[in-house]
Amino acid sequence: GIEPRKGKWTLPAGFMENGESTLQGAIRETYEEACAKIDTDESSLYTLFNLPRINQVYLFFRASLKLPNFSAGMESLDVQLFDEQEIPWDEIAFPVVRTTLELYFEDRKTSNFPVRMFDVDYQKDQGVKIDLISQSRNT
Repeated sequence: GIEPRKGKWTLPAGFMENGESTLQGAIRETYEEACAKIDTDESSLYTLFNLPRINQVYLFFRASLKLPNFSAGMESLDVQLFDEQEIPWDEIAFPVVRTTLELYFEDRKTSNFPVRMFDVDYQKDQGVKIDLISQSRNT
């Protein structure tokens, strides 16, 4: 695990490298952090978060594992798959990860996974504020 939320749970994530697409970056980070290989034919953009305050954009993809093999990579303390009712919600590292997971489990009920875009802001008196700004019809 690495700071700023060492010891908390999150989804594989990281910065893109020069010359790679966002999907290639997601595939690489998933392998580096979880030693997991994903099926690129089953991968699609799921959520996008604009964080203008820190000049960052976060993209989360939905994907299937090629094989049920995974383990902690060099930047991870632990790697696990959780059923929805087993997720340690109080130990989720970042609000955008929690939002993405909540949406995924809700969307899974209808098998409809629209792509959503959010603006994220932090206000000292209100904390993190996540506003939906766009949603595709379905995917």
